[in-house]
Amino acid sequence: MYVLFMTEMWERFGYYLMVGIFFLYLVDPLLHGGKGLDNGAAADIVGSYIALVYLTPFIGGLLADRFLGYRRAIILGGILMACGYFGLALPGNMAMFISLGLIIVGNGFFKPNISTLLGNIYNAEDLKPKKDVAYNIFYMGINIGAFFCNFVAAYLRNKYGWGYAFAAAGVGMIVGLIVFIIGTKNEDIKRGDVVKPIQKEDMPLSKIFGYVFVPAIITGALGWNMKSWIGHPVFGSITNDAFFFACVPIIIFYVGILLRSNKEDKKGLGALLAFFAASIVFWVIYNQNSTALTIWADQYTNRKMPEAMVKIAKPVDMVQYVSLDSSTAPMVDSHFVQQSITKDMKCVLDSTMKTDTTAKANKLYPVYNVKIYASNGSLIGHGVYDAVADKKKLKEERSDAVNDTKPGNPLNVMVLNPYLQNLPKDQWPKSGEKENLISTEIYQSANPLDIVLLTPIILGIIGFFIARGKHISTVGKVSTGMVIAGLSSLTMVFAIKSTNIYVDKTSMGWLLGTYAIFSAGELLISPIGLSMVSKLSPPRLTALMMGAWFLINSMAGKISGMMASFWDKFENKDNYFMILFVSALVSAGIIIAMSKWLSAVVKEKTGLK
Repeated sequence: MYVLFMTEMWERFGYYLMVGIFFLYLVDPLLHGGKGLDNGAAADIVGSYIALVYLTPFIGGLLADRFLGYRRAIILGGILMACGYFGLALPGNMAMFISLGLIIVGNGFFKPNISTLLGNIYNAEDLKPKKDVAYNIFYMGINIGAFFCNFVAAYLRNKYGWGYAFAAAGVGMIVGLIVFIIGTKNEDIKRGDVVKPIQKEDMPLSKIFGYVFVPAIITGALGWNMKSWIGHPVFGSITNDAFFFACVPIIIFYVGILLRSNKEDKKGLGALLAFFAASIVFWVIYNQNSTALTIWADQYTNRKMPEAMVKIAKPVDMVQYVSLDSSTAPMVDSHFVQQSITKDMKCVLDSTMKTDTTAKANKLYPVYNVKIYASNGSLIGHGVYDAVADKKKLKEERSDAVNDTKPGNPLNVMVLNPYLQNLPKDQWPKSGEKENLISTEIYQSANPLDIVLLTPIILGIIGFFIARGKHISTVGKVSTGMVIAGLSSLTMVFAIKSTNIYVDKTSMGWLLGTYAIFSAGELLISPIGLSMVSKLSPPRLTALMMGAWFLINSMAGKISGMMASFWDKFENKDNYFMILFVSALVSAGIIIAMSKWLSAVVKEKTGLK
């Protein structure tokens, strides 16, 4: 346990460090060292990355089951991921996409197999009753790594730049590999590393490539070209179309496993796949952490650091600065430029950032948000055009001064840190002064911290009922967790209604409360899901079914990214989170409807409820 705990802790340190800043890096203007993408494009890339990261465990689990064994697969995956993290520190889009590919493939070998190895160890008769607890402890290791990584990321990217932060993720993965390689001499780990021979009802690997991967490539290519054939993407973008079309043969493959299985295996596999399908909404909400909630923390949450905290954070370079003077904070500054619009640039109004024209807003110096783009579509900088309160004159100046058809027209534009875009001018820092902020990624440590703090509480409550003969069923835990996850989205609805988010920030208490509520639900679903795979899968298919568990996360990650790519198009942001809340309630209802059947299968397979 301690070897796998430490290995997973360091691997998740690297993964969550990278994914915690990836969206921020993509939307950061070129002037600040980022990629200069808008929210929609960045969310699409992040969603695709998360989707593929959790899609590759399908093949990684299969190869480990039949050929590599779990230890060799874990080591291979760790090496590939470390190379990918270090590659992200290199400049250029080519380096970025190659590095993402290495991480995606590496995670496929690493992620399903370390979880399966733990399950195999706890398949011993004397350890089976402790399996749920073992996965909860293992899950705590994941969240310890996920907690500390964001502080490292904030320090490195604010003080030295994005590349150093990504490189730190690679260092974390190497530390995890060293721990694992040294620990592979442990007899329990050796006992759990068993290559399972193929059975007569199993599909040979050659047929899997022919019946699954080749069709997935073909259907993915069909999805990629749907826009050119029907005039528009089916799922919002060509990357979404390619991904969801490619998933179809893989889903058919898993259904085929169920249909071909013998009577003994069919019950467990059927219950497992039904549970997977019902839990996808949970993972959609979970992956908002890397997309919509990151946008919310970065642009809509009051991140002003209290003075007492500044005294502690400043000496260790844990303060993010925002100023109107480019010389004081070159990584995160805002500054004025006399931008002459040339033929290879365009300056357009950002219609998604509304300006309230009420009397209150007029008093707060309304401004129009502007974006300056290079000829290749990259965002050079966010801008604010300082408008006047008179609506008639405002309309005239908007059409005359901000016009992408007038090259050579000079325009005074403030290249502005996104944090200031929905704050009135009288709340901006004065020239020569700096605003001390909490870095956006620090808020992503709220979820793992809550997990660590809540794990002993949740386990204590469950133990309290068990000691009194009142066992809480696995299905009961999952359905309760789904409802709680939905309530976390409902909290964001109330956050949005608490103020006018286009001219003001919301309290960080809303975001922290959302993470706390969700974390309680997460503890009742995620580790239990890992445990159910180990309980209900035929031994020879455990890693492959662990890949199916991550396939659900993959699809949910893509759906999450697809939703977030429409963030700017949601005029009422509360509708965004209301969709998630209602979906969670529907999913919980489906699980409850299946509860008797699922509980009966779990009891038959394990002797436990």
